[in-house]
Amino acid sequence: MKHFIRLIVLLLLNTSVYSSTLSGTIYDADGAPVTEVVITAHPIKAEPSQIPIQKKAKILDQVNREFISHVLVVRVGESVIFPNNDSTLHHVYSFSATKPFELELYKGIPANSIIFDKTGVVVLGCNVHDWMVGYIYVTDTPYFAISDKSGHWSIELPANDYKVTLWRDDLEMSDGSSSKDIKVVDGNNVSNNTVNLNFHRYSGKPPPLLEQGYLGEP
Repeated sequence: MKHFIRLIVLLLLNTSVYSSTLSGTIYDADGAPVTEVVITAHPIKAEPSQIPIQKKAKILDQVNREFISHVLVVRVGESVIFPNNDSTLHHVYSFSATKPFELELYKGIPANSIIFDKTGVVVLGCNVHDWMVGYIYVTDTPYFAISDKSGHWSIELPANDYKVTLWRDDLEMSDGSSSKDIKVVDGNNVSNNTVNLNFHRYSGKPPPLLEQGYLGEP
């Protein structure tokens, strides 16, 4: 079952001859901020990125039988390590076509990190704790952000034309797309834009289970 909502994206563009700041705040139709939305800005005029990928593995932790953070953004070629800081064993896996992998029952820090070499969304699970769900968003652009608890986000950009894409695990745009083109140009100006994006929010997804008297784990 889907609920129809309207996300209001407030875009603020500050530009100079050196760089631009694209920022915004995402609200739902009731005025509540929407958190954990991944925003990526893709240069339309293709130019090689001068920003190197991060060589050190990023961390997606497991604490209190949850993935921390729920959503992690990495660039193509970057790696992630999945430490287990719980006293119980975890068995992390993904069946996603973007990056299928499996880390069998373990505690502490696994011996190897996982390299993500293709764009897309990787859905994470745990074979021991079914309610544990996390996401890794793999992108080929260095320009990205995740909306915070207030729905705010900000990206520093060089002057170019950009396609700005929004993604969240429980949102699907009503027209089947999830992007909007925004032009960033040289000059000194500030522009405010309110962009109405119609989304379907999935309501059938159950919330994380509360572990009251959970038994049988290793």
